[in-house]
Amino acid sequence: MDIQIWSDIACPWCFIGKRRFERALEEFPQRDQVKVTWRSFQLDPTLPEHSDRDEIAYLVETKGMPREAVEQMVEQVRLNAEGEGLHYDFPSLVVANSRRAHRVLQAAKRADALDSGSRTDALKESLLSAHFEKGLDTGDRDVLVRLATEAGLDEVAARDALDSEELDRAVEDDIRTAAQLGVRGVPFFVVDEKYGVSGAQPTELFLQVLNTALAEQKPGLITVDGESGDACGPEGCA
Repeated sequence: MDIQIWSDIACPWCFIGKRRFERALEEFPQRDQVKVTWRSFQLDPTLPEHSDRDEIAYLVETKGMPREAVEQMVEQVRLNAEGEGLHYDFPSLVVANSRRAHRVLQAAKRADALDSGSRTDALKESLLSAHFEKGLDTGDRDVLVRLATEAGLDEVAARDALDSEELDRAVEDDIRTAAQLGVRGVPFFVVDEKYGVSGAQPTELFLQVLNTALAEQKPGLITVDGESGDACGPEGCA
């Protein structure tokens, strides 16, 4: 089963959605048959590499909402994250452009393709945690290289990825594909190129989609009963 996930490391619901989807996979008996591919998406490609604004000030400016409304929104997100075992620290969050991080994720994905590794998922996890829980600057070169190597990516490959035009094109291809699919927000999950799941849905919904997709891969026989369908069986004919 093929699952493509578009997300941004600067998206708080993407981390929450990742947790809920992972719980669904844990309950899915055929989880070993599932291949997950992470795809790039940027919520705000116009951001500078680094910003001196805190998260609240940034959201007030970009969303045009009153500060009080933004604070309430952020608190609601934080509580949802807590419910998934995540500990968001919005006051410490460093606002930064995620493009460079996406290039490194693309490098991890290419390395995984060579040996069926799990660097991409490990790096995705650490980037989301670094951004939302640890107050690290995920636009910083040294931070990105350290997180990438801890996830299993070669250090040279990680440093080369930071400014790679080839990997940047891979990021752009993912973003373009999302636009063609009509994706306007993340996280966005595509299951077997047929089912699209938008947002950090409950674990139960993810599990339902997985089971539905599996059933369609192995369709059962549909029996149609009529009024005069006489037949014979082991005990005779009727």
